[in-house]
Amino acid sequence: MFSMGLDVFVLMFTRRPRWRELVEQFWFIASVSILPAALVSIPFGAVLTLQLGSLTTQIGAESFNGAASVLGIVQQAAPIVTTLAVAGAGGAAICADLGARTIREELDAMRVLGVSPVERLVVPRVQAAILAAVLINGLVSVVGVLGAYFFNVIVQGGTPGAFLSSFSALAQLPDLWVAEIKAVIFGFLAGLVASYRGMNPKGGPKGVGDVVNQSVVITFLLLFFVNFIITVLYLQLVPAKGA
Repeated sequence: MFSMGLDVFVLMFTRRPRWRELVEQFWFIASVSILPAALVSIPFGAVLTLQLGSLTTQIGAESFNGAASVLGIVQQAAPIVTTLAVAGAGGAAICADLGARTIREELDAMRVLGVSPVERLVVPRVQAAILAAVLINGLVSVVGVLGAYFFNVIVQGGTPGAFLSSFSALAQLPDLWVAEIKAVIFGFLAGLVASYRGMNPKGGPKGVGDVVNQSVVITFLLLFFVNFIITVLYLQLVPAKGA
């Protein structure tokens, strides 16, 4: 999978994009991922806001609840929710499609004709997953922040001014950039894992179902591991605002 990932990465910058395949795959991934991602982001934002609101009240820092909630949503929750939706819906479909093509020996036929399945099928799907993840991440961030605002102001009785002022006082542009970088990396991993497992099924039609489950689980494991690494590097390299 690592070797295939390098091939995909190189081909993304050395070959002309297959726009028709890219647009079709992007539209499919976005159509099956947008609604689940938006719906999941609401309880994510609510849980973060309610928990942080209770904590900040105990320590007498209610005025910083908005900043803590929004930063948690933008930096952590939004990229994770986005990838869970992209991998769980779009990635599973990609894996099933390539798995079905593999057991029908379509990929072998392409290789006989001198056509690279990685360049023809995998690269557009990975590019589509990256593009969908980046755009959906923005949507999830907006929905999550709105949900956090609602639960902080309406449910917990916070003030709108304190929520907004604390966010502007502590947040900075790199917080948004690191979230988008996470979305790019997570989208790449989701598309790559789904494509790799789909191209290597074992056991006929039953094997296709098995690799679909494996692709989702592997993507989730990689997601949390890579998220930990990126978060540690970001906190070490980018100083907090006002520090």
